[in-house]
Amino acid sequence: MYLVHARLMPPPGGELPWNVRELVLQCASEEDRIEHLAVHPRPVARPVLGFYLLADRLEEAESRTGEVCRRALDRHSELDGWALLESAVPLHPLTNEAVGP
Repeated sequence: MYLVHARLMPPPGGELPWNVRELVLQCASEEDRIEHLAVHPRPVARPVLGFYLLADRLEEAESRTGEVCRRALDRHSELDGWALLESAVPLHPLTNEAVGP
């Protein structure tokens, strides 16, 4: 399972629809293998949708996330003017701190 973040950009003055989760999930098929979708509306200028999905490879998970988002942006008038900035697995930098006990 992968967690892929889809970063969105609103149109000028745009607000994320209250039902964005349902709008996006309506555009997903069983083949997209989405297990859960979390909505992170803050910051307003760059909200994030967190897709938890099953895939054989990282690239496949990121690609499928982008496809589902583009379908939703194309099909729902509530999302007119919104743009997908990226769909990527969030990476956390490594530190020199010891991990564990």
